[in-house]
Amino acid sequence: MKLGINLGYWGAGMDSDNLAVAQEADRLGYSVCWAAEAYGSDGATVLSWVAAQTERIDVGSAIFQIPARTPAMTAMTAATLDSLSGGRFRLGLGVSGPQVSEGWYGVKFDKPLSRTREYVEIVRKAMSRERLSYQGEHWTLPLPGGPGKPIKLTVHPQREHIPLYIAAIGPKNLEQTGEIADGALLIFPSAAHLEDTALRHLRAGREKAGLTLDGFDVCPTLPLALGDDVSALADVFRPYTALYVGGMGSRKQNFYNQLAQRMGYEKQAAEIQDKYLAGDKDGAAAAVPQELIDSTCLLGSVARIADRMREYAAAGVTTLTLAPAGFTLEERVAGLRAGVEAMELAGLA
Repeated sequence: MKLGINLGYWGAGMDSDNLAVAQEADRLGYSVCWAAEAYGSDGATVLSWVAAQTERIDVGSAIFQIPARTPAMTAMTAATLDSLSGGRFRLGLGVSGPQVSEGWYGVKFDKPLSRTREYVEIVRKAMSRERLSYQGEHWTLPLPGGPGKPIKLTVHPQREHIPLYIAAIGPKNLEQTGEIADGALLIFPSAAHLEDTALRHLRAGREKAGLTLDGFDVCPTLPLALGDDVSALADVFRPYTALYVGGMGSRKQNFYNQLAQRMGYEKQAAEIQDKYLAGDKDGAAAAVPQELIDSTCLLGSVARIADRMREYAAAGVTTLTLAPAGFTLEERVAGLRAGVEAMELAGLA
């Protein structure tokens, strides 16, 4: 199992530290540095900035939003970043959610599975530098009856195959991800529930493609906080968990709420959502069970974190991406170093 670091969103108040965090992760031997985008900073600019000032660590989009770019534009960006970084780019994609897709990008959030499948097919075709033509439900290239003609990418990626990941939560999305991608970006992963909530669906998709999970990157992101008081550390992540379980998406379309339900927290997930959508964010945070937070984060001493890392490795995780908590650079770097120390203590390094 390898380690990754997730910088989250640029512009969240810790920008001056983010580059230093990425550089320290590079020095410590982390495998990949991910950056996110929603409706603030874009991922491509951040990743180019990080890649230019690191040496070995891969840089990855977690995620590029599918409604934000045409598939051909994503292929251009991926090829450019791979070339500029010397073959260190990983392309992570996701459909985002209905509020962002329709409210920010003006793109209808419909048929996300077929839209993702077509998008990936076009991106792969474009990155292979064959002349681009495609006939699908969502995209037709070139447009019929006009001056367009099949053309090919002029930029040469550093590698013939750029690793492609999909952010997946629901069973159908996970199965399709196993079928068409090289890796899955997971959130709120519980080692105890990973087989039922993710791996069996990914495995089914791999089988559809005539493949196995060997070589497929199972890559969850886990917040990390060091300390002796696990209960107090869990409280740090209550607002974060409540935001996703309660407020990410609508009442009918909240993938994180549905995931919490599949993990056995049906009643609590409903209460968190009810309170969050009613404007009671503090009440929603208080309703989050400590067990849910503890099972989806890395909390406590280095030894306790090492034990949890063994559980994730045994469950089938291949890249464990950390999101160290802290409002100072020193705290975040301490989290990075603790991650390496815990890996070594767990015998996984």
